[in-house]
Amino acid sequence: MTTAGNDGDKRSGVTVVGSANIDAVFTVECIPLPGETLIAESTARFPGGKGLNQAVAAARAGAPTSLLGAIGADGDLLIEAMTEAGVRGELIRRVQGPSGQAFIVVDASGENTIIVSSGANATVTDLRRNEIAAISSNGVLLMQLELPLGLIALAAAQARSAGTTVILNAAPARPLPGSLLADTDILVVNEHEACLIADRPDLTTASALLAGLVDRLIVTLGENGSVVYLAGEELARVPARRVPVVDTTGAGDVFCGALASAIAGGDD
Repeated sequence: MTTAGNDGDKRSGVTVVGSANIDAVFTVECIPLPGETLIAESTARFPGGKGLNQAVAAARAGAPTSLLGAIGADGDLLIEAMTEAGVRGELIRRVQGPSGQAFIVVDASGENTIIVSSGANATVTDLRRNEIAAISSNGVLLMQLELPLGLIALAAAQARSAGTTVILNAAPARPLPGSLLADTDILVVNEHEACLIADRPDLTTASALLAGLVDRLIVTLGENGSVVYLAGEELARVPARRVPVVDTTGAGDVFCGALASAIAGGDD
């Protein structure tokens, strides 16, 4: 395990390999039933995607941060969001066709349904020379699972060979190859993702299984905080701060971005 930040300022940065989406949000009184048509009370477009969300969080938390991903010809909104947050965009690829898109329906109680179209995100299947250099020179590589899995595994292997700390937020949850887990220093999942990835219905059993596959595991529990595992054993339970809740959308992404910034800054 490599602790980031020990090689000087050049190792204090974060490279986020991940998605950038344009979110179209429709606010309705209730989620429509199959075959039902509803009139939305309001609609809005926002920059989003787990990769962009986490990059913004890492940058706002103080780490020099670059996002490696792809956007389409319609991606100016995403570039503006990156620039405003101080996320470096030299690793963003501009491709033909649309950017990734998420279509979100939110009802009056805050319940939602989401459909994601990968768009430009699906085109990132290899690593270019400058992208390999960025991963190798920064202290932390932060990834999720909205880009092709082969690319995620390739980036993790490159980071491991360069001594870069690999943080994988395994969301959306899917089965993970053993080679990717072997190259992961810190695995971050919520309770539902832990059970899905471990293929166990019980969170305690699922967490114990995953904790035996990676050096460090963090299971986030929403308002109940998180549990940290080290070398297969539960190390600590960290309570969540009590705050007035406005909106929980993207909370997990903020957690991961702030974690990456802290690790890049030298925290253990």
